[in-house]
Amino acid sequence: MISKVRVSHFQQLKAAHRPIAVLTAYDAPLAALADEGGMDAILVGDSVGMVVHGMETTLPVTMEMMILHTQAVARGSRRPLLIADMPFMSFQVGPKETLENAGRLMKEGGAEAVKLETGNPRIVETVRYLVDAGIPVMGHIGLTPQSVHQLGGYKVQGRGVENADHLIEIALGVQQAGAFSIVLELMSRDVARRITAELTIPTIGIGAGAGCDGQVLVMNDLLGLTQRPPRFARKYVDMRAGTLRAVRKYGRDVRERLFPGDEHGFE
Repeated sequence: MISKVRVSHFQQLKAAHRPIAVLTAYDAPLAALADEGGMDAILVGDSVGMVVHGMETTLPVTMEMMILHTQAVARGSRRPLLIADMPFMSFQVGPKETLENAGRLMKEGGAEAVKLETGNPRIVETVRYLVDAGIPVMGHIGLTPQSVHQLGGYKVQGRGVENADHLIEIALGVQQAGAFSIVLELMSRDVARRITAELTIPTIGIGAGAGCDGQVLVMNDLLGLTQRPPRFARKYVDMRAGTLRAVRKYGRDVRERLFPGDEHGFE
C-alpha cells in the first residue's frame, strides 16, 4: 500500500487498472475515518454548503468556509491525497485573483490539490494557468453544481450525440491543460466510459456509472445521514436512524432522571 498518496500516484493507479476510492469529508473526525478506512483521496467539496450548512445550493460557499473545512480535514488525515474545491467566483475571475485563491487553499488550508468545475471551455485556460504555476488541478465536468441555474437544474448530462461530443471535447481540453484527474458527475454511463477510454488521466465518477477509473461519494451519504440522498449514492450504514434512536433515548433518560447516574459524577 502507498504510504502517502500523491498526485503522481493517480496516474500509476489508472495504469495498473486499480480503481481509485475517494470520499468527500468536511471535518477532522470523518477525515480520520476516511484515512483509517484506506481512501486514496479526500475531497473537501463545496457541497459542504448544502450538506453541513443547510444551503440550497453551493453558490453561497465562500473561500473562508473552504479554507476552514480544509484545515479541519488536514488535521484529521495523513495518507490520502487532500483535494479542495474552489468555490463559486473564486476562479471565474482574473488570473491573479484565481491564483491567489488556489494558493490560499494550499497555503492556509493545507490542500495538496484543488478542484475546479471545468464545464465552461473558458475555464480550461484557467486550469493551464494554475498548473503552470505549480498547483495540481483536478477538473470536473458533467453536472457542475455551480452552474445549476445555467444547466436548468440537476439533470443527467451527456444525452444526445451533440452533448456527448461536447463533454468529450472539454475532457480532452482539461487533460491537455495539465489536470491530473477529472470528476465526471451525473452523466450517461456510455459517455463516461468513452471519456475514460479517451483520457490518459484518471476519471473519478459520481453518478457516472462503473466505467470510470474511480469513484467519489459524500461521506454523509455513505453513512446514511442524508435524509433524501441522490439516486447514485449508496447507504452503507444507517447512522441517521441509529443516531435518532440514541437522541430520543437520551431525552427520555434525562426527563426520567436516568441520566446522569452516580457513575457519571464526582465526589
